[in-house]
Amino acid sequence: MLNSNDLTMTFNYGIDHLTVDKVIAIAQGSLKAVLTAEAKEKVNICRQKVETMAEGNKAVYGINTGFGPLCDVQITPEETNKLQENLLITHAVGVGNPIDKELSKIMLICKAHALCQGFSGVRLELIERILYFIDNDLLPVVPEQGSVGASGDLAPLSHLFLPLLGEGEFWIDNEIQPAKMVLEKHHLKPIELKAKEGLGLINGTQFILAHTIVGLKKMEYLLDLADVCGAMSIEGYQGSFSPFRDELHRIRPFRGTVEVAERMFMLLYKSQNVDSHENCDRVQDPYSMRCIPQVHGASRNAYYHLSELAEIEMNSVTDNPIVLSDTEAISGGNFHGQPLAMALDYNSIAASELGNISDRRCYLLLEGKFGLPRLLTTGGGLNSGFMIPQYTTAALVTENKSLCFPPSADSIPTSLGQEDHVSMGSISGRKFNQILGNLEKILAIELMYAAQALEFRRPNTFSDIIEENFRIIREKVPKLESDRLLKDDINMMIELVKTQAFNLR
Repeated sequence: MLNSNDLTMTFNYGIDHLTVDKVIAIAQGSLKAVLTAEAKEKVNICRQKVETMAEGNKAVYGINTGFGPLCDVQITPEETNKLQENLLITHAVGVGNPIDKELSKIMLICKAHALCQGFSGVRLELIERILYFIDNDLLPVVPEQGSVGASGDLAPLSHLFLPLLGEGEFWIDNEIQPAKMVLEKHHLKPIELKAKEGLGLINGTQFILAHTIVGLKKMEYLLDLADVCGAMSIEGYQGSFSPFRDELHRIRPFRGTVEVAERMFMLLYKSQNVDSHENCDRVQDPYSMRCIPQVHGASRNAYYHLSELAEIEMNSVTDNPIVLSDTEAISGGNFHGQPLAMALDYNSIAASELGNISDRRCYLLLEGKFGLPRLLTTGGGLNSGFMIPQYTTAALVTENKSLCFPPSADSIPTSLGQEDHVSMGSISGRKFNQILGNLEKILAIELMYAAQALEFRRPNTFSDIIEENFRIIREKVPKLESDRLLKDDINMMIELVKTQAFNLR
């Protein structure tokens, strides 16, 4: 997490180390990102190498040759600029709804940081125009579909950078406007691309990476919230405190499991309700209560893995070819999205499982056991109580399960077989965020159920953090005394989750 000192500093493109929190802070305007003299020098030195190669007779992929299966066709110096422009225009074939503006901005930030590291060979002028877009919230319209995740995110990155040419569109105050018109308002002329620049712009994994960053930030909160949901449901169910004892988890010390057990202990600590049934005759609770550290903890482990990979990726150079000297530009595969794609698919399962176990806890609270009324209502028969929202969680859980097919397990050859194995990581990233959106709704309903269950445990009191979250819920959603339209209650609970209104620690 960023601390207050970080927010008073600046971030230096191409020099400093990016993190998820820093990318989000730059995008939100709370952290200023700048281009230093050191980064400018790196960019200019690399650009000179590209110009030397472009003027030479030796074929260098992407600099004086065609692309993909046309890599064996050498291009004259006179044709080089047109080649780069054609590259963006022909690759801008994305379809579907536009991605969120936040994602477009994060793509710009991550691409700028990669270009400033001095291995891509683009001109300083081009980077400065991208930074102008970022600083002035000129956010290109990017369709959500069309990338196979190698050679990078070609289609979405082409749409992202069409406005440099005066083509494509921008978001302006939630309206879509032609890029040419917006550039004129800002007194900016379209940029004419030079050797290597088109390829440097559209090769890369920034579409996959942006979805990863947004998903990680959301998942970080939902992991903690899932623990709060579990603790509140245990209090409502009057489940056992003992499965969270430190001694149990130190002999199977997976990082996520140990952390969740510690959190559960903290969330239930000094609960009068827990103390009130300490000597009851129940031997053990169902797995969805008892195994919270193991299940939530496994999802945390997946999150930590993806976080580590994403941080490497956002500080990497992922275009092609990579410029190493005046005579050498290596055509490799840094644009391949597989490193993130596989971990995104793994995290889709991790997020889905948080919803799966949450739905099971909802069901337990409805059964009418251990002092709770069936369906969490004392007027059963005339009233259905909370019977039906669990149908919604069941539907969302199954939808998430259907989204867990791993796109990274699939590959369809493209570019006449030149690109014969692709990652499909863009689809992995989009599905990961869909699953997280469904998880928000599932946890919102569990919190509503748990708050109702806690009503039947009064006058017992709970830990300070559970009491605080109970109060947050009751300020927006009153206790259910008799049947009423629950749609508004559910939507309010979802809003509380989306705005991260709950106290988690």
